[in-house]
Amino acid sequence: MHGDQNERGYARYTLTGTEDDQVWGVCTEAEGLFGESQRGTYELFGWVPEESGVPAWVGSRVWLVPDDEALDAWLLEDVESSGQVPGTDSLLLTGLDDCEGPPEGHRGRVRVHDGHRWLGSCREFARILSPERAQPSLVLRGLAQSDQLRVALRKGTRRALDLEEAALEMRDSRGELLTDRLLWATVSGWRPSSRGAGLIDLELDGGGFTPVPEYARPIWERWLAGPPNTVNGWVGLDARRRGAWHDLVRERACRRSHRDRPSGHRYELDGRHVTDEPGLYLALGEAVNGPGGQLLTCGDALGGSGTIRRLSPSRSANRAPPLSQSARTALNGQGSGAAASSLKPYVPSRRGQWYGQAGAPIPASPRRSSRCRSCPLRGHAGRSAHLLLCWSGPADG
Repeated sequence: MHGDQNERGYARYTLTGTEDDQVWGVCTEAEGLFGESQRGTYELFGWVPEESGVPAWVGSRVWLVPDDEALDAWLLEDVESSGQVPGTDSLLLTGLDDCEGPPEGHRGRVRVHDGHRWLGSCREFARILSPERAQPSLVLRGLAQSDQLRVALRKGTRRALDLEEAALEMRDSRGELLTDRLLWATVSGWRPSSRGAGLIDLELDGGGFTPVPEYARPIWERWLAGPPNTVNGWVGLDARRRGAWHDLVRERACRRSHRDRPSGHRYELDGRHVTDEPGLYLALGEAVNGPGGQLLTCGDALGGSGTIRRLSPSRSANRAPPLSQSARTALNGQGSGAAASSLKPYVPSRRGQWYGQAGAPIPASPRRSSRCRSCPLRGHAGRSAHLLLCWSGPADG
């Protein structure tokens, strides 16, 4: 199979079956990779906030926890709040529902937790159904098809055109594997491509694919151009976009080989920009492994090496301030409650949910759009994070 390749001789996108690693084809353009997914909206009646309140962007993972302990909590991802409905005591939340959704028939009291703290509670809730809209197709332009795909397209039957679960693998400008996104690959159309003889534009049903959010597009384009060559490339981003940056850092790290470093090595951590949890992870990763570095690999996340035993205040030659006290407390495990946790793996509960050390629920279902193919958790579609750092609070100043 001769791919639609760039001047460096590699294809940016590879469509691969997850069952048997069958390569369906390669290309250099994926139209529809970025977009907005269907979001769920919840109206929380009788909203009683905690002292911290609810910001406009609530967080990357927010849990709605029923008072009834027999019922499971459910997850909203990338959650926004438009504030309280004027003239009412209701709060509106929008986000991506997990595959479970609220317990069937339950509309009673729930509490809201962002993975670090309780945000508030309501006496009852309602899910507002948005108008159904068709998801745009994912079009792989200039695709060099494999012999197996050519046979399937020639048959043209519904069964033949259902390629089942696949991963769209993505490589950066150096040809290194950056990340991938899972999809259910159902062919909805194809035509000869203007990009070269023998190439096709393959159209896949958009309903089987979760697009990368538009707000993350500049970050993805930056990483697809190649990994950063200087540290702190993320410092100008807000927490939401820092999270998107860290997702790519983590997913890339899961696909790279790593050598153990000797124990007892001293690293200097620049804590000036650690104002949120993604910032802490990013600063730690770059302190240990340089620009774009990740502190913990997938194997470490399951309890391997990479433990931080102590973080001591230090000032560099340019008199940069040390890491904030709240972050030092979290890493050293010297505080209490949420700030006292060190880096620990999730612990599964009897119902399949996962819990961190502070007892906050963690996503039970894997992130549907990505997987770590070289990770010990292969087959679980790349959990949105393998670890919980129970660290709360911004920088202390």
